[in-house]
Amino acid sequence: MANINKVIYGGRTLIDLSGDTISPDKLLVGFKAHMPDGSIQNGTCNFDMSTAECTAAAAEILLGKTAGVKGQVVTGTMPNNGAVTGTIAGKTKQYTIPRGYHDGSGKVSIASAEQAKLIPENIRQGVTILEVEGTMSTTEGANPQAKEVTPTIAEQQVLPDSDQGYNYLSQVTVKPIPYSETENTAGGLTATIA
Repeated sequence: MANINKVIYGGRTLIDLSGDTISPDKLLVGFKAHMPDGSIQNGTCNFDMSTAECTAAAAEILLGKTAGVKGQVVTGTMPNNGAVTGTIAGKTKQYTIPRGYHDGSGKVSIASAEQAKLIPENIRQGVTILEVEGTMSTTEGANPQAKEVTPTIAEQQVLPDSDQGYNYLSQVTVKPIPYSETENTAGGLTATIA
């Protein structure tokens, strides 16, 4: 029996499939429809959504994975870093997180050599650093220096001579500002402050 794609009754066209544009590849899998020739066909299209408004870029899709974007299959280029770990070895140092996907189990920590230094005996009593409370007495490990300075016109900073092993100042003596008076040729006195 031939397929019927057009039905005319009493001079009136009741059904006309001949101008339809449906084809199996445009019909979703699991659905049936009459084709323009009148045959019934099963859909072969497995698209389940329109990707026309999707905005993902290849760099935002995991490396090796594919996704539909604006009607195209896009292969991801985002690196899969898995569990990223890193260490910080100085108080001003930073760890740069690499670009890409992380599985959430990575960790950044203080370098083990630096952790080994963070013990109570290395921290003064009354001071806590990174949750380690110090036990070193205020005199233990102390090497004070007494210094004598003379005022100058410029601002000066007085610090212990750490290159000689001093780690703090026990005393700073500020000398008096030098002052002298001399007779001058005009019959007066010249006062020198220096």
